[in-house]
Amino acid sequence: MTSAPLHFLKGHGTENDFVIVPDPDGLIDLSPADVARLCDRRAGIGADGVLRVVRSAAHPEAARLAGEAEWFMDYRNSDGSIAEMCGNGVRVFARYLQHAGHVEAGDLAIATRAGVRRAHLAKDGDVTVRMGAARLVDGEVTVSVDDRSWPAANVNMGNPHAVAFVADLADAGKLYDAPAYSPAAAYPDGVNVEFVVDRGPRHVAMRVHERGSGETRSCGTGACAVMVASARRDGVDPAVTGRPETYTVDVPGGRLVITEHPDGTVEMTGPAVIVAEGTTAAGWL
Repeated sequence: MTSAPLHFLKGHGTENDFVIVPDPDGLIDLSPADVARLCDRRAGIGADGVLRVVRSAAHPEAARLAGEAEWFMDYRNSDGSIAEMCGNGVRVFARYLQHAGHVEAGDLAIATRAGVRRAHLAKDGDVTVRMGAARLVDGEVTVSVDDRSWPAANVNMGNPHAVAFVADLADAGKLYDAPAYSPAAAYPDGVNVEFVVDRGPRHVAMRVHERGSGETRSCGTGACAVMVASARRDGVDPAVTGRPETYTVDVPGGRLVITEHPDGTVEMTGPAVIVAEGTTAAGWL
């Protein structure tokens, strides 16, 4: 990273917040330490992660997708590690593209490390993202907090999730540290862990510990994983019924609406907001 000031924006989706770094030509080299410093909530800007906005053709990991999606979301967790996908991040990324004048309300495609994601920018401010299909992995998984353990559903939304149903969201504890899980082989690269309670028919609430970020106010891929795990627990499978099924998923930062279609596609709808724009001080990074 050079010592020049860095142009950035700040945005959030249901309070899952991000530092947005416009870099259309792929010229900015953000090290893991740079990302962690930007995301530091006391000594930096503060965020759950960084969204670097790069044209797909200008990024080696996304060049093959340039024909489908002009823009690539280079997502980093707050500790600087690279993640495959971030559902709320996609919605905020789409909102930024509109804010910057790159797209208008309507449909658009965004390249991610988990493939191309289709988004729809509604005029009411909500953003819907087609998140792809969930993959439920066979085999028993257990997650633990302190001396308590729960069975969990192993759900992959382009990134890994362990979904545990609990009696009370307080059962998850402080979530400062990552919950333990077993077997270790189920998640060789770590896992996002969701704790879920029922609020009513087709309505659940969750807390999440995100891999590489800690507890966050919301997790889009996690909400999708929770919806699919909840539906299967309830005996609901759109592939069997032949009709879409929709669940409301409350997160600490707000509410997301998740729909699974008969072809397996999962859609997530919720707000996305740009709250600030500025530059870092010269030499700070």
